[in-house]
Amino acid sequence: MVRAAVLPAVGSPLEITDIDLPEPGPGQVRVRLAAAGVCHSDLSLTNGTMRVPAPAVLGHEGAGTVVSVGEGVTSVAPGDEVVLNWAPSCGSCHPCSLGEVWLCVNALNGAASVYARTADGTELHPGLNVAAFAEETVVAENCLIPLPEGIPLTEAALLGCAVLTGYGAIHHAAKVRAGETVAVFGAGGVGLATLQSARIAGAAQIIAVDVSPEKEELARRAGATDFVVASETTAKDIRKLTGGQGTDVAVECVGRAVTIRTAWESTRRGGRTTVVGIGGKDQQVTFNALELFHWGRTLAGCVYGNSNPATDVPTLANHIREGRLDLDALVSERIALDGIPAAFDNMVKGKGGRALVVF
Repeated sequence: MVRAAVLPAVGSPLEITDIDLPEPGPGQVRVRLAAAGVCHSDLSLTNGTMRVPAPAVLGHEGAGTVVSVGEGVTSVAPGDEVVLNWAPSCGSCHPCSLGEVWLCVNALNGAASVYARTADGTELHPGLNVAAFAEETVVAENCLIPLPEGIPLTEAALLGCAVLTGYGAIHHAAKVRAGETVAVFGAGGVGLATLQSARIAGAAQIIAVDVSPEKEELARRAGATDFVVASETTAKDIRKLTGGQGTDVAVECVGRAVTIRTAWESTRRGGRTTVVGIGGKDQQVTFNALELFHWGRTLAGCVYGNSNPATDVPTLANHIREGRLDLDALVSERIALDGIPAAFDNMVKGKGGRALVVF
């Protein structure tokens, strides 16, 4: 039995309870978690914005140590330190054949499986494949990335989602070039990683935007040169900060229609807006045909940072070792499993960066 945070049903509060976790079968690996990040996507799963089979153990951003392996596993061995990859690519679907592994149509097939049971025998699904909100988990071998040497295991949990997403948004999706100006909307875990990544890319001016003025210190520590408290005049404020032009790039990490629209309006003529935030179906963004022609701006979605974890995690590890990427600066609090509901509340209230469950 291991301790886990279980979502009994969509809309229900999490229950911290013991679950019966079986030994790994063929192609599976059992991992003892060192830490798991609390991501806004987990909150979206609890309230139904995103759908997964339930009951489930949530948590998709984590790192830990291999405990045991099933038959046929060759890429990892007991004692290895690993990062969880919640969206493993199959390598054979159409997007994978194009090299767009972040769009793999089979990436979440494992979420529908039964991987554990509660003490009374209720079947449990593994959230977004990896069920990181538990002391231990059992995952498919392709859900693991060996942790490069020299990276602290606890903070490495953030590589599994926030950092890959933020880094990829800047380097893969928006393709920020040195000397460009960037606005980042939302200074939560992903937003802070995006700010650091813009700094790594050599952006000349990095403007952080958030509804909470208390996040200014976190944002500036991550690399923001300017901070704007979100309001009805945000786009005008950003143009003022950029000599009337607007930024070259805007990255939206919130997932709200008004924020997406404002991010788009905040860029210069010909600017680029990348949407990272996951919004609900009711969040409708509208444009008129004339403004689309006149401004010549682009608006693009971004899934998992348009990243390939197998190649991007080693790159990120090098940035960490060289001091360019500071994982600790993304963490606003370290909590236990029973602190996850409060971390969700803080997200709703717009407080803090990334809460990190430390086992």
